[in-house]
Amino acid sequence: MKESDCIYGLRPVIEAIRAGKQIDRLLIRQGLQGALYHELMTEVREHKVAFQIVPLERIELVTRKNHQGVLAWLSLIEFQSIEMLLPMIFEKGEDPLIIALNGVSDVRNFGAIVRSAECLGAHAVVIPAKGSARITADAVKTSAGALHTFPVCRESSIVKTVQFMKESGLKVITAVEKSGDIVSQTDLRGPLVVIMGSEDKGISPELTALADLQVRIPMKGGISSLNVSVAAGIILYEIARQRSRIRQ
Repeated sequence: MKESDCIYGLRPVIEAIRAGKQIDRLLIRQGLQGALYHELMTEVREHKVAFQIVPLERIELVTRKNHQGVLAWLSLIEFQSIEMLLPMIFEKGEDPLIIALNGVSDVRNFGAIVRSAECLGAHAVVIPAKGSARITADAVKTSAGALHTFPVCRESSIVKTVQFMKESGLKVITAVEKSGDIVSQTDLRGPLVVIMGSEDKGISPELTALADLQVRIPMKGGISSLNVSVAAGIILYEIARQRSRIRQ
């Protein structure tokens, strides 16, 4: 992350939040106090801005200018809300297809998933405010520009968001490596949210507990798992194939 990509200082960051600028990442120095700090935290809470409390050294790795203990990066895209988006999809008479990412932190994987989602008829990608890939220039490039137009919803709790979608009538599908139903033999029509996990940790137990179905991609090679963006593309293609069949 470069100094030229960020804004710093208490007042500039406060005014950016008040102006409706979407903050991709906010670092606040540990132990920071004072009236302006409390003013900043009021805006952070009101606008639900994700932030991290970090040592001074972490901020000064980026800049040693008069940062006042606050460093922020503006988002390259405009995030949307799944609670606003979902009713609009239903109103169009369409079956929602949402991709929820759990712990996918690699920006190129994220960009590739968004590209596949846009190409194969999904409506949105949902990511958590913390622990997900940042929206960088590399992510935008890997998405082939899809990140500028395709809806991305950044939510404070991915578990609560999936629970909301389930209560809204979406079937929850988790992608697993073993013991799930073969994806091509599973009925993937109707409103769906597909959860893809990180390659090292998989899907969290809290999200697994919400699943209506677990699906897997059968493999013949010696390598036991696929890259998460490749796996997402295969599952999205199978959903598109099944949906196109009932529209013909």
